[in-house]
Amino acid sequence: MAREIERKFTVDMKKWHPDGAGIQVRQGYIPASGRTSVRVRVTGDRAWLTIKGETVGPARDEFEYSIPPADAHQMLETLCARPFIEKTRYFTEYAGAAWEVDVFEGENAGLVVAEIELAHEDQAFEKPPWVLMEVTDDPGYYNVNLVSRPFCKWGT
Repeated sequence: MAREIERKFTVDMKKWHPDGAGIQVRQGYIPASGRTSVRVRVTGDRAWLTIKGETVGPARDEFEYSIPPADAHQMLETLCARPFIEKTRYFTEYAGAAWEVDVFEGENAGLVVAEIELAHEDQAFEKPPWVLMEVTDDPGYYNVNLVSRPFCKWGT
């Protein structure tokens, strides 16, 4: 069984600057019941279907499959809820660890989140000076929830 262990943080945009070009990501979620999410993601000429289980702390079951981009585009248009998640993903290293920084666009513009994937839940790592608050346990920051309650509506 595949297991994802990930911690999320908001980013101080005064301290963080991209290390080169990012990758455009467009993803949508196929409505699912319970605590399961089904994601369709397209980056450039590659696409994936991802099924994620319930998040408990920083961990959850995750199954990801490469799919033909044409299928992904059709799924986005015909099966996925709106709005789509649109973001630019940047990859950066800090203190020997790989970080992904997502700069959201569209209805989630203004939101910037950094993620680090870990080998085990209690793995130690050094936080970069540009991370702010940890939001791992806040469901509002889950991409699947940004569809139903986008960042632009958080103040209302």
